[in-house]
Amino acid sequence: MSTRHIVHPFLTRVVGFDRLFGIAEALSQVGESNFPPYNIVNVGENDYRIELAVAGFSLEELSVETKERVLVVIGERKRSDDEAASTFIVRGIANRGFKREFPLADFLEVKGASLKDGILSVDLKREVPENQKHRKVDIGNGTQTSATSEASVG
Repeated sequence: MSTRHIVHPFLTRVVGFDRLFGIAEALSQVGESNFPPYNIVNVGENDYRIELAVAGFSLEELSVETKERVLVVIGERKRSDDEAASTFIVRGIANRGFKREFPLADFLEVKGASLKDGILSVDLKREVPENQKHRKVDIGNGTQTSATSEASVG
């Protein structure tokens, strides 16, 4: 099932954020590694969260930054002394670094990141400037009154 089908109702409500999903989906289909797996979650009207499964990575091995409207998440594994001295019979847990990029839609800002139980969560908020927000314009009936004509003279 395509990612686009999963988020379709969401795409119709948030203009501009659909670009993030389209690009992320295209990148995942161009031979790019699917590691680490991630979720994009709508947690409020203008609040979103990207969750990446980063089991085995410590805070020191992860970095989250934005560069030119792109969220970049990097994981760089550092071998511990115990790991270097060990001989693995089976190595099923990924031990590789990664770099994930997520293009950000207009007005989408990173508000913070946290690591809990092997899940790196990056919180995003869509903050539209006041002059760009929806507003209602009153429609007049064709008669205008001037403040100066109503003021008493003298």
